[in-house]
Amino acid sequence: MAVERIHWEDLPRATRESVEQHTGTVWSAKTVSEGLNSAVAAVLSTEAGPVFVKGLHRDYPRRWNQDMEAMINAYVAHLSPRLLWRVQGEWDVLGFELVDGEHADYRPGSADLPKVAATITALGTIQCPDVPVKLAEHRWRTYVDTPEELEWLKGDRLLHTDYNPLNVLMVDGRALLIDWAWPTRGAGWIDPACCILRLLASGHSADSAEQVVADVPAWQAAPVEGVSVFARACARMWEEIADGNPVDWTLAMAEAANGWAMRWRALSPR
Repeated sequence: MAVERIHWEDLPRATRESVEQHTGTVWSAKTVSEGLNSAVAAVLSTEAGPVFVKGLHRDYPRRWNQDMEAMINAYVAHLSPRLLWRVQGEWDVLGFELVDGEHADYRPGSADLPKVAATITALGTIQCPDVPVKLAEHRWRTYVDTPEELEWLKGDRLLHTDYNPLNVLMVDGRALLIDWAWPTRGAGWIDPACCILRLLASGHSADSAEQVVADVPAWQAAPVEGVSVFARACARMWEEIADGNPVDWTLAMAEAANGWAMRWRALSPR
């Protein structure tokens, strides 16, 4: 479920003053409508220059999303907007460099797609740092048939896992990843697989979606049985999500995941 969005002006004065210790005077603020996970999401025009802020109240149950983003940013700053500062008090607010870009176009034939694949390739070279991120075998553990199947998901790569096109910004000919709320340690081919599911929900055929990431080394090395296990797990996960929140995009993801799972079940040797 989306977090109810509030405006910069609605934040307590103490929070706004703490932010201004980093930015100088905030002259204006424009609330951003995209995104589901932040109560505050705004572009601030400030004495120190423009900045993008996102925040949650300290009592919000999933405020740990902020911890994840703050913790992982230094390792992915070449693939994402840089975190400039963090304010913690009644509200937890992150300040990022403002980048001028558009959300990625995932439609078949889009010129953005090779650039998204290039970013996935670059991310695939990063060994997950020794920090407390989620484990792939833990995140998908309730959606597999047997505990042994989770072995396929284990790995040492740093994964983003949420390739919603709203989380991919096209900036200066590159695809930058934002919203690192779910950084995960796991098999490197999981990220290309997550991207494929989003491409399917954006109108691609299975062949077309898989061709987008065909040159990504991690995807080239993906084990057929492992992908089949993951595809089935994602189908169950998205069915659960769509049952709980049956809106257009969750239903589209559930349909895409189910079709892809059937495709890989036919390809799997078991």
